[in-house]
Amino acid sequence: MDHRVPIVRKLAEDVINRIAAGEVIQRPANALKELLENSLDAKSTNIQITLKNGGLKLLQIQDNGTGIRTEDLGIVCERFTTSKLQQFEDLTKISTYGFRGEALASISHVAHLTITTKTNGALCAYKGLYKDGKLKAPPKSCAGNVGTIITVEDLFHNIATRKKSMKSFNEEHLKVVEVVSRYAIHNPLVGFTVKKQGELLTEVKTNQGSTHIDNIQAIYGSAISRALLEINDYCNILKVKIKGYVSNPNFSAKKQIFILFINDRLVDSQGLRKAVDQVYSIYLAKGSHPFIYLSLNLDPMNVDVNVHPTKHEVHFLHEDKVIDKVVDAIQDKLSGTNTSRTFYTQTRLPMFNDTLIDKSNENIEIKESQKSKIANSTNVSQNKMVRTDCAEQKIDKFLNTSNSSNSTLMLPKSKTNDIITRREIKLTSVLSLRKEIENCCSDTLQTIFQNHKYVGAASPTWSLFQHDTNLYICNSNNVLQEMFYQIMMYEFGNFGVIKFSNALSIYELIMIALDLSESGYQGSEDKPKEELAHDATEILTSRTSMLNDYFSIEIDNDANILSIPLLLEGFLPDLDGLPLYLLRLASEVDWSSEKQCFLSFCRETARFYIFHPWKQQCGDNDDISDAAPDRNWAWSLEHVLYPSLRKSFQPPKHFLDDGTLLQIASLPDMYKVFERC
Repeated sequence: MDHRVPIVRKLAEDVINRIAAGEVIQRPANALKELLENSLDAKSTNIQITLKNGGLKLLQIQDNGTGIRTEDLGIVCERFTTSKLQQFEDLTKISTYGFRGEALASISHVAHLTITTKTNGALCAYKGLYKDGKLKAPPKSCAGNVGTIITVEDLFHNIATRKKSMKSFNEEHLKVVEVVSRYAIHNPLVGFTVKKQGELLTEVKTNQGSTHIDNIQAIYGSAISRALLEINDYCNILKVKIKGYVSNPNFSAKKQIFILFINDRLVDSQGLRKAVDQVYSIYLAKGSHPFIYLSLNLDPMNVDVNVHPTKHEVHFLHEDKVIDKVVDAIQDKLSGTNTSRTFYTQTRLPMFNDTLIDKSNENIEIKESQKSKIANSTNVSQNKMVRTDCAEQKIDKFLNTSNSSNSTLMLPKSKTNDIITRREIKLTSVLSLRKEIENCCSDTLQTIFQNHKYVGAASPTWSLFQHDTNLYICNSNNVLQEMFYQIMMYEFGNFGVIKFSNALSIYELIMIALDLSESGYQGSEDKPKEELAHDATEILTSRTSMLNDYFSIEIDNDANILSIPLLLEGFLPDLDGLPLYLLRLASEVDWSSEKQCFLSFCRETARFYIFHPWKQQCGDNDDISDAAPDRNWAWSLEHVLYPSLRKSFQPPKHFLDDGTLLQIASLPDMYKVFERC
């Protein structure tokens, strides 16, 4: 038996730092939270996050904040270096998110870290690569916007055990999205964007200068936003201000959504969570939970933020009394809405010989004074029953094995294997056009498109879909053209690329376009075709740099077009429309004014993206039987294009008046007809 006394040794510096990093950075969501708080501390108004493999392969955050001084880049990733704290006493009145100076240091010890930053007034940006808290080489000057881009690659590459403990890429991705969603709700004045690398559509997108309710609706849906009660209370004795939104008794969910900020810091409080659950247990059925978003502002002198490595918990004085005050505020709001309730009941399961009647999940609105009638009101009225689910998917979505005719002509490239640095566009004209889209958006139509259930194509132009108990017919041309226009606006300068396998002569393509009746060419009144084609080619080639930089349209020195923009992952435009597209770019785009140029260019590109031969075989009013349907186009409509409308589409108000969307049937109205028969 060995009785030797163990020797006490001091750990090596790299071991100490790696252990500390493992405490602070437990998973990609923790790293993102730290970086997100740094961006908010830097007074950012727009924050964009890009992920790959749930943040383990790539986690990139870009903001437009104050940036980092060039002279500070040498120490910014060392432990306990911060601009927010000078002495220990400052902790008692700390008002920023970060204060220890451990986030960047910890990340640099468990991942490959790159920082690109530019301060206001600097001539250029600077880029530094870090390992174990130190710069690998002196920072290099580069182009960049004011703000900071932090790129984290191969997280936990040197901690194999931690990396293996991550359950799945998808689960880690959802945790990151959850963190961003909560900060977006609490910071409505800041715009947040989350997307996977290589994808054009965003998973979280909130606009700068919005409201708490707007962001709750954008992230969690209108079902929650319609059921919210505002909490606004102040206790002079405890010096606590309570603000937030909670769901009313008519809303319930299987999983609780509990968002708590204390002094603008995202934290959790098991005591408060249990107390709120107890309040709602009076109103909700067992297993049902509410939506809770609370923001508590306490005297910084009463809060200890330095109690958890990830700052996930805080301690504060008079905790029990503060919880009681919050519970009282919620109870007061709930008791005031208890005169009208929605109850969910379920009848017995049908027996083998029962008539086939759907009696599950009845939804009965009753007054408190009418509770005695519940026993006699067990069925949902069938004329108001919704029998579809917009989240359902068909198996043929995954069985599209047909090849596009374009596949022999072009190779799509979406840069999915490269690290994407998303540019922030600050052009006044583009920002103005985006604002016009947002101002013209119809909330009613947005709700319909976000929750629609696609039915099918009624003609090459018109499609059917259902929302709630109503059936609509929709002009696909108008809707999809508007969707692609909005993608052009919001992805301006950040498009993917579709590269042609062979260079295509612009002159020859325009000559082909002039032979088409759609070109409007009139030989007797217009110039010769050759001269018109030469002039149009000259217009496009003279703007090669701008077309490539903003729109990913590459033109070589021989006036050949090499690429066009990729607007929607999984969808390629039909190249039969390319000649006419180039002709219209030269003739219809207003090149004299920046705003009108971008507006008309994006409109023409959106028009090109909805061009399809099936539509050209018959007019808008022709029946679908007049032309053999193109299965690829029909599949794309159902599984790519219309699902994209559910995500970030902002339908304009004029769709309500110009016949783009028409209600052609209503279940309650149809029942009235049947009742008269």
